[in-house]
Amino acid sequence: MITRRGLITGLGAGAVATFIPKLSWANREAGPLAMPPLLDATGTGRFRLAAQSGQTNFLGNTATETWGFNQAFLGPTVRVANKGAVQAEVENRLNEAMSVHWHGLVIPGDVDGGPHQPIAPGATWSPELPVDQASATVWYHTHIHGETARQVHMGLAGVLQLSDGLDDERGLPSTYGIDDLTLVLQDRRFDRRGRMDYSLSMPDQMMGFLGDTMLINGQVSATAMVPRGIVRLRLLNGSNARIYTLSMSDDRAMHLVATDTGLLDKPIELNELTLSPGERYEVLVDFGDGKDVSLISQQSTNMGMMGGGMMGGHRAAGPPFEILPFKVDTALNARIAALPLDLGGSRPDMDETKATRRKVTLDMGMGPGMMMRRSSNRFSINGRSFDMRRTDFTIQRGALERWSVSANMMMHPFHVHGVTFQVLSENGRAPNPQNTGWKDTVLIDGRAELLMRFDQPASEALPFMFHCHILEHEDGGMMGQFAVV
Repeated sequence: MITRRGLITGLGAGAVATFIPKLSWANREAGPLAMPPLLDATGTGRFRLAAQSGQTNFLGNTATETWGFNQAFLGPTVRVANKGAVQAEVENRLNEAMSVHWHGLVIPGDVDGGPHQPIAPGATWSPELPVDQASATVWYHTHIHGETARQVHMGLAGVLQLSDGLDDERGLPSTYGIDDLTLVLQDRRFDRRGRMDYSLSMPDQMMGFLGDTMLINGQVSATAMVPRGIVRLRLLNGSNARIYTLSMSDDRAMHLVATDTGLLDKPIELNELTLSPGERYEVLVDFGDGKDVSLISQQSTNMGMMGGGMMGGHRAAGPPFEILPFKVDTALNARIAALPLDLGGSRPDMDETKATRRKVTLDMGMGPGMMMRRSSNRFSINGRSFDMRRTDFTIQRGALERWSVSANMMMHPFHVHGVTFQVLSENGRAPNPQNTGWKDTVLIDGRAELLMRFDQPASEALPFMFHCHILEHEDGGMMGQFAVV
């Protein structure tokens, strides 16, 4: 197994210190934050996405080539009913294959959109999605093996909202872009001309790509305008590798109301929230005092094991940086003034008595020949790098399994397709409060015990994936696949 000394030797201590970017507190005038366009398909049950190339000027300097769905960069917020068949159409107008994985939808493998379902240039994929789950904020992104990191970095991702139309009855903010804000967090690098830069150094390849500039919904240095009341923040970590440790700059509370795949039973008051790649959380923040404030994050290099290590663990030394400033606009309608007490959701409480146990290790190898390996087999799960031709295991439909998932050296966000799961414990203790709801992605910082039921089918030809959601690790082989029959 890789050691801390081995990682330092393999990367070079100077390279680690030099090439890990850190984000700084924003210090320039900002325009108002725009929401992704809303594509509301709750009435029709149909929506269409077109993957296309475009030009985006992020820094007001030089435009750079970007990709998106229905636009130049990223995609619209697609809203669908949380129960019923949804007809999607995805057209590929790019000059290379891409795919669309519906991250967080609990649907069969033949419409999951994983690496076995590429959409060729000029082709259209038309899956019918049998949606039947709780209201949630999920998302969609490309999932071509070996190219996922680059294609997501180019912009092939967007938010998918599952709605039952009952948020007003729950007392939850629900006016899109006013008191219900969709926030896609990403970090990027730019060259001197202001063009987006995805040239990977050795640390990038080993630890995952970290940018030095924050983007929210594809915008740099924007300010969110909010009413003088309670506002809902739907947070998605769409970054390739960066882990955010979020708080409000004045330490006001964030009230957690939903995890990856659904609402909680009641809000959980937090002062800090960890958000790793692929995760979504919904929080309520009270702006009733009329004061301007910022959402901030601690630095994250994710270099230590279990929060420790040669660089001070996953909280690197250095000041926090600004994610997004909020400015109260009294002209906006403040619909919600009180926190809801009953959200109508749930927390998992499954009986694990008859669960089959399975061990999963997220492995990083290191040695003199590590960087000489092919880019697709630098990482592994249970000692084996991903192979599109290999089914790692087959599970009986309806089976309940308890997975013991462990990570060496680094923290790894772990995602399983086709299920939602309960976090039973983290490092032998009760799960972090933010992980007590239904999850499909969880940050493994040592070891976690996960309980999940496999109700959706997936053939060996179109299997489900399980993988690290640091995209450079996923592309590098830290992924497996399984069938459900």
